[in-house]
Amino acid sequence: MEAERERERERERERERVTFRLRHIFNDIISCENLLAAWREFLRGKRRRKDIILFSLNLTDNILSLHRDLVRKKYRHGPYRAFKINDPKPRDIHKAQVRDRLLHHAIYRILYPYFDRGFIFDSYSCRINKGTHRAINRFREYAWKISCNHTKTVWVLKCDIRKFFASIDHNILKKVLKRHIKDENALWLLGRVIDSFPAGLPLGNLTSQLLVNVLMNGFDQFVKRELKVKHYIRYADDFVIFSRDENRAWELVPKIKNFLENNLRLELHPQKVSVITLASGVDFLGWVHFLTHRVLRTSTKRRMLKRIKIHTTQETINSYLGTMKHGNTYKIRVKYFGADV
Repeated sequence: MEAERERERERERERERVTFRLRHIFNDIISCENLLAAWREFLRGKRRRKDIILFSLNLTDNILSLHRDLVRKKYRHGPYRAFKINDPKPRDIHKAQVRDRLLHHAIYRILYPYFDRGFIFDSYSCRINKGTHRAINRFREYAWKISCNHTKTVWVLKCDIRKFFASIDHNILKKVLKRHIKDENALWLLGRVIDSFPAGLPLGNLTSQLLVNVLMNGFDQFVKRELKVKHYIRYADDFVIFSRDENRAWELVPKIKNFLENNLRLELHPQKVSVITLASGVDFLGWVHFLTHRVLRTSTKRRMLKRIKIHTTQETINSYLGTMKHGNTYKIRVKYFGADV
């Protein structure tokens, strides 16, 4: 018991040391060195795009101009270009200008290492060494553990937050950031980025991915510490809780609902809250999970096959083959890619 208390004290001391370092992060973010490093990261896979090429023609001047505006606190975020994607459902994407996206990367490079260390292990969206494949493998691990190697019934509470990105409250997000960041200039800059979008956060921003994790970490801690849930996985606004007791799973729903509404002004999607047995199949992150295996969700399979017909490059095929190897897809691979695949 004493050893655990000492470990907790050490973690608290580390948090204080890191928090102290965050008192002066504005200069780290806006430094020319960080902006150049962010540009190199930003370039990956985008070198041939017209807006990138145009920005690159006067790269030094553009970076120095951005740096000067930030130093003088004259920076203004530019407008977004809106377009739609279907992945799998229709989504509105808003793409910022190159100058602003470069700054997003510069902010992300400095803030991500600090915030990531405070996230729970089982938060998987937009984190280094996490992602959907790690999340579905964790799902399988919990299924084996709670079912005692498939000898006991497992109930899974599955929830989804309604219009997640569009519903993010700017003021609440800023208050959460203020608890961690003591640098007023950095808070000013983050406020510029957050308020560059009229309501919620734009799906196209790299900073949005980090900021929603920062916001939802409070919810993750509530689930783990207050509700005492041991087996919980969250990916963005989708999350699952495992239990051997159906009633216990349903009892958690109003508590979760109240926390989200009262603390974050977020709402559970009323049609996407369910408690079902694992044996009946749980739809999570593009796969339907069962006790002993998982199969592609029907809509995921249809979308994949449709894209393959449009983009028949070997690169596209290899990408989907890699995805399919994470589940029971042998029949699909034989039917559409040949028996030797």
